[in-house]
Amino acid sequence: MGLFERYLSVWVGLCIVAGVSLGSLFPAIFQTFAALEYAQVNLPVAVLIWLMIYPMMVQVDFSSIRDVGKRPRGLALTLAINWLVKPFTMAALGWLFFRVLFVDWVDPVTAGEYIAGMILLGVAPCTAMVFVWSQLTKGDANYTLVQVSVNDIIMIFAFAPIAAFLLGVSDVTVPWETLLLSVVLYVLLPLLGGYFTRRVLDSNDDHGRLDRFLAKLKPISIAGLLMTVVLLFGFQAETILGQPLAIVLIAIPLLIQTYGIFAIAYSAARSLKLPHSIAAPACMIGTSNFFELAVAVAISLFGLQSGAALATVVGVLVEVPVMLSLVAFANRTRHWFPE
Repeated sequence: MGLFERYLSVWVGLCIVAGVSLGSLFPAIFQTFAALEYAQVNLPVAVLIWLMIYPMMVQVDFSSIRDVGKRPRGLALTLAINWLVKPFTMAALGWLFFRVLFVDWVDPVTAGEYIAGMILLGVAPCTAMVFVWSQLTKGDANYTLVQVSVNDIIMIFAFAPIAAFLLGVSDVTVPWETLLLSVVLYVLLPLLGGYFTRRVLDSNDDHGRLDRFLAKLKPISIAGLLMTVVLLFGFQAETILGQPLAIVLIAIPLLIQTYGIFAIAYSAARSLKLPHSIAAPACMIGTSNFFELAVAVAISLFGLQSGAALATVVGVLVEVPVMLSLVAFANRTRHWFPE
């Protein structure tokens, strides 16, 4: 894991401080950025999100899908957790905390937006950081690639219907056209761009040109993530300074969700007697989130200054330290699984 990935929470935390400070000192600048919209898509943020997502999609090798029939139990576990369990438990926890337990601290409208942000996190399974978690747990890299590739294809078709259903259940009105536009912009087009880029650069399957291209893109991707965080918290500076408890309240159910999903997935993997090299990455995929997608969709649906956008960014802040703790746990319990 590189310096950036290892200390992602630190960098995001510093950008949160910078965003809130700049937003409170220069609100007019952030209002100008917020006004740059087309079809409910904020153009500066859309560009930054693309800078994050596109390099991740280039890493996905869809030719690996031909191996989908090999060792199907690990893939089945990943798909079941990602699409049958995780979105619904996230929605349930959001409702429990913000409609019941925290009802005295958060007004109903804001509570609905926090729930919406949590749902968008829950419906977006991780794509890029999974490769890092797999490497740290000595996972089967080729099998991890199969799992991620299949998940990305399913995401094109399943993300919008599941998100719309759960948001509707949570009494959040979702314009279908905006949700579908978000899927096209932030899932389908980056996937296609990544696929064709990989085909051109890796035509000889030696990975040399591809690796050099990704190395050049990485600093741009990192800058896109950090600038997005600065913008988001700059837009919400007034709300955050007035209600600093909000970040803590959002983080509590997100922490419970992350550890709870991992416990379910890890127990299932042990019951299925999966080898650790497959079990650990499968559980990491089911536990972590594609937070870049969740942030982009939250902005498109609810706006830059919404509680939904704030909730998705808090997901970034929470995820890395939690996932590192789960990596450590998975490595310590390797003996639980067959070789």
